[in-house]
Amino acid sequence: MESLRAVSSWPVDTAAVAVVRADGEVLAEHGPVDHRFPLASVTKLLTSYAVLVAVEEGAVEWDQPAGPATVRHLIAHTSGLAFDSDDVQAEPGTRRIYSNTGFQVLADSVEAATEIPFATYLHEAVFAPLGMASSSLDGSAGAGGTSTVSDLVRFAAEVQAPKLVSAGLVAEATTVAFPGLRGVLPGFGMQKENDWGLGFEIRARKSPHWTGSLSSPRTVGHFGQSGTFVWIDPDAGVACVALTDRKFGEWAVEAWPAFTDGVLEELGRGRG
Repeated sequence: MESLRAVSSWPVDTAAVAVVRADGEVLAEHGPVDHRFPLASVTKLLTSYAVLVAVEEGAVEWDQPAGPATVRHLIAHTSGLAFDSDDVQAEPGTRRIYSNTGFQVLADSVEAATEIPFATYLHEAVFAPLGMASSSLDGSAGAGGTSTVSDLVRFAAEVQAPKLVSAGLVAEATTVAFPGLRGVLPGFGMQKENDWGLGFEIRARKSPHWTGSLSSPRTVGHFGQSGTFVWIDPDAGVACVALTDRKFGEWAVEAWPAFTDGVLEELGRGRG
């Protein structure tokens, strides 16, 4: 795909990207796809999927108490916990407050319920069965993951055609939880409706946004402050993984939406 060559113009030292269909076929890739990159908050997608497995197994329940709220509140960033502290800034379910602390409390809840260290649980529940041999959780459950493009295309294919959990559970996770809440999308400012699913950020009508103008409102995914993103566009029938070694900044705000539009345009897909 010619559109992937745009990555060569990004102001980064190292970048790798790939586009993958739901059946796992990699349509195109560019760069060192087996290079391990810090994921930053893209880690939240992997942590969330492990939580889905825990829910499906019956180890935890969405509405069980966890921290100042419930498991569902924590994974949807509506627990009221502050971004990076134990401060409670709102009543559960009333505001979308993006919270790294909330994800650590979430992981701690799964660890307590399963009596398995969360990094081990994530490996056994997600990485091992998907063949993600180069992926690991080396720090916090919200931002401490490391992986490769080759591994993450396996994950992106799983989300599009689930095998580890039921399709219904993934559909719930990629549908807006606690709709209509205002909140700040990190790097892109206040959003009147800061829609989020159960761990998956939802494109919806957000503006500005890190995906493209051709991305469907149902697009889900996450980006990370280490210069990484994964988006999955069910209307286009594809997902895209991009990992770099440059911290998120204005360069990404400018480059990523145009890149995404280029991918979708080349595939002849996009919002109609």
